[in-house]
Amino acid sequence: MNEALLLYVGIGLLAVALLLVVVEAFLPSGGVIGAVAVIAAAAGIVALFNVSVGWGVTGLLVSLVLGPVSFFYAVSMLPSTPFGRRLIGEPSEEEIAARREKELRLLEEYHALVGAQGVAVTDLKPVGAVRINGKRYDVLAEGGLIDAGTKVRVTSAEPNLIKVRAVRSQSG
Repeated sequence: MNEALLLYVGIGLLAVALLLVVVEAFLPSGGVIGAVAVIAAAAGIVALFNVSVGWGVTGLLVSLVLGPVSFFYAVSMLPSTPFGRRLIGEPSEEEIAARREKELRLLEEYHALVGAQGVAVTDLKPVGAVRINGKRYDVLAEGGLIDAGTKVRVTSAEPNLIKVRAVRSQSG
């Protein structure tokens, strides 16, 4: 075989090996594609050594440097691909939309509590529990301590914080 053809075959096999390393990152095959890449790289290096020692050493160094670099680059790109998102377990767009809808319903439910009245189930020192419309909520009392049994009104409500004030009885 003439040297020019061996040179092209060697460089071609190294290119195929690098391509297979990238493919292995995107399509995990249990190492099968990686093993084929190693065999292709080895055959390419042997072909380059048959051309000259300089070409062989160059091919060996290129394989030892570009192989791992291209693999880790491909792995870093994996999360941005649809396959990678499925592999990692990131939620689909439908799941994200459903979660967002659930959060909006929860926010609406809590915002609807503003102005509602209930009764302190425990002493609010300043944190405690109240019952509003038959449902128990953990709350934060504004404006001091509130004794159990006192009527309260919700002043603000978010999923992680409901604030209440004691309802002052109006005489007259």
